[in-house]
Formats: sequence, structure tokens, C-alpha cells
Amino acid sequence: MVVVRFAPSPTGRLHVGNVRTALLNWLFAKGQGGQFVLRIDDTDTERSRAEYETGIETDLIWLGLKWDRKENQSKRFESYDCAAAKLKAAGLLYPCYDTEDELERRRKLAMARGRPPVYDRAALSLSAEEKAKLEAEGRKPHWRFKLSGGRVEWNDLVRGAQSIDTTSVSDPVLIKGDGAYLYTLPSVVDDIDMNITHVVRGEDHVTNAGVQIEIFKALGAEAPVMGHFPLLVGADGEALSKRLGSMSVESLRDEGIEPIAVLSHLAKLGTSDPVEARETLDQLTAEFDFGKIGRAPARFDPEELRRINAQVLHTLPYDSAKARLADMGADLGADFWGAVRSNLTLFSGAGNWAHIINGPLEPVVEDADFLAKAAELLPAGPYTLESWGAWTDAVKAATGAKGKALFLPLRLALTGLRHGPEMNRLLPLIGEERTRARLAGKAT
Repeated sequence: MVVVRFAPSPTGRLHVGNVRTALLNWLFAKGQGGQFVLRIDDTDTERSRAEYETGIETDLIWLGLKWDRKENQSKRFESYDCAAAKLKAAGLLYPCYDTEDELERRRKLAMARGRPPVYDRAALSLSAEEKAKLEAEGRKPHWRFKLSGGRVEWNDLVRGAQSIDTTSVSDPVLIKGDGAYLYTLPSVVDDIDMNITHVVRGEDHVTNAGVQIEIFKALGAEAPVMGHFPLLVGADGEALSKRLGSMSVESLRDEGIEPIAVLSHLAKLGTSDPVEARETLDQLTAEFDFGKIGRAPARFDPEELRRINAQVLHTLPYDSAKARLADMGADLGADFWGAVRSNLTLFSGAGNWAHIINGPLEPVVEDADFLAKAAELLPAGPYTLESWGAWTDAVKAATGAKGKALFLPLRLALTGLRHGPEMNRLLPLIGEERTRARLAGKAT
């Protein structure tokens, strides 16, 4: 069975980059009849917050990305300790006493000599006496994983054949001087224990993949299949990292963006499929294919998201909108929703149109005489979809007005706006009494 994981840290709100990772994992797993694991990476106990963990769950549920099981790294330190002990016993996890200043000096020296700034493994040559002396001075060791020095190869789901020469990267620090685990070791241990079959994430982890594959092998496990997709950039091509605070799921929800609009946008960005609204997650699942993901960065454009949001609303059935309209006091029936939905970008706009119909509205009167003549020709209600056409034909015959000169004064008087839904659909909703009052310039 395919088993994937989404592993956010509860140190902030989910943003669009996080959601894209969760979504691609979810679509792949569900398309394969597999499982989606939510793994909370909360080993950083100082920065992790319960409210952020709750926020992550709230955001995923709002989007419809329900998990099959949930795990917390903070409950698994015993497993990480066992793995660390195994690597130490094998001589693959070794203590280092270098300070940041010492490491920086050696990096600069290596670069000055034309060498890559890779850790020189000086700690491996320390004797037991030298280690004891350093510890007596108060130094606490951090622990590095000893890479093989060979080439690690894998077939990436997105990038194809990949390889990393481990001599080109430093032995990674897995445990800090204070004993805290960095991301890499807990992630590998969890992937093993949770039977993760596929790791799908951003391409900024490609180099990490080579390191992690070696740790999997060192722990006697087979590495999952990996896929690394291009990262999101803004519409201007610049990285989103400095602007993600305004692109949290919470902010999009507060703005009124529909969940399926967010999912449609993020699922299709950077793929060969058109970036258009889809009706359901099932449709997105059926269309998902790693082969459709391109290699270029995916451009996230908030304006394009709003365009897709409008597409979602323009086809949203009344039955799906009814309860939400009622909650905002704007449920004027199926005819109302059918009239206004094609003019909405955000659902909240329906409330504005309900107010325009029910009033009170200050009409815009540009030619009182023209409106007075139109009022004389206004038929008695109730009105149907044909009433607007019959009325404006009569006004046109009586006044000679046509086109914009005929329709705009009437729209301004009845709605106060120059643009909006088709007037033949609004007139029956406004009704005869309010129509006559507004033609006379009365707020109603």
C-alpha cells in the first residue's frame, strides 16, 4: 500500500507552499488507494505551540485533506535515541567539538584554497584524552553522521534519474550540542517505523535526499521512493519566502476564498493541465500524475487564485449556497442566486446584492425626466424574466433612447451601479413597489 506523509512543524500557520506539499501527497495517495499520514514535527519543543498544531488540523479539514492517521514526533524520542545508539555503535555517528567560529574559519580557508567548504572530519582524529579535555573545558559535542563518500543514486518521481556525490557535502549534524535532534534523523526513523513508501516534497530537499538514503541504509532499511517538485514563486518570479505570512490558509479563508479554489490552483500550478477550477477533490485526484509536473518554478499569483475562485462561484448550485446565504441573511431564493452568482468573485458579494435588492438604496438619478417617462410605461407586477425586455422596448419607442442611453439610466436608478447582473433577472427580485420608488429618486 502507498503510504505518504505530510510533516509540518507547529511553529506557525500553514501557507500555500505547505498546502501544495500536503495536496500533492494527498492526491497521489488517494489515487493509489493509499494512506495519508499527518506527522507533526514538534521535536523543537521551545518553538512548537499547541495552537499552531490545532491550526494545522483546522486548515487541512477546511480544505478537505483529511488524514488517515496522525503522529507526533514529540512522543517518539525513545525511538530516536535507539536509532542514534545504533549509529554510534556502528561508528557512523561521531562527536564533534568544533565551535561555529572554528568551523567558519576552516570553511573560509578551504574556499581560499579552491576547495569546497566541506567539513574536514577533524573530529575523527581526536583521541579519547583530547575529547575529555574539550569536555572538561565545557564543550558539549554535536554529532555528525559519517557519509560513505560514494555516489547516491535514485529515480525521482518528478526529476528522473538523480545522484548526489557525498564527498561534495559535509557530514550532516544529526544531534545538536544540547542533545536536541535536528530534522534529519527523526524524519528517517519515522519514515521507517510508519512504513512510508513515498516521500514527496519540494526540490530544496534534493541534497538532503542523498544524505537520508544513506541513513536509511545505515539503519537497515530501504529508502522510500522520492519525488521532488519545483518550489512556488510569486507572479514576478521571485521567491515567496518573504511574503508567505500574507498567504496563509487562515488569511485566504478570512478573505473568502473557497477551499476548492485553493486546491484547484495549487494542484495545477506548474503542470501541463490548464489552471482552472475543478468541482471536487475526486476530480483533482483522477487527474493527478507526476508526469504532468514541469521542472520550472510554479508561479503563484493571488489574482489568478481570485479568478479561479470566481469560476467556482459561477457554477455553485443553489443547494450548496443556500445555508451560507442564510447565515449572512442573504437567502432570497434560487432565482436570486442564479441572478447574482456570475457576478461574484467572493461569496460575501452576495450579501451586497441582497442589500441592493431589498434596500434601502439611494438611487442614482442622472435624468429625472427620462426616469419619470419610464415610470409611466412600467407595467404592473409581478414581474417575470420577460418583463424587462417588454418595458425597455416600450421606453425605447416612446423616448427614442437606445443602447447605453436607454439601459444605463435605468440600471443606475434601480441598483446604484453601472454594472452588475442581468437586469431582466433583477427586476422581478426588486419588484414593482421598489422599482417605482427608485425611478422617482426615493431611497428604498
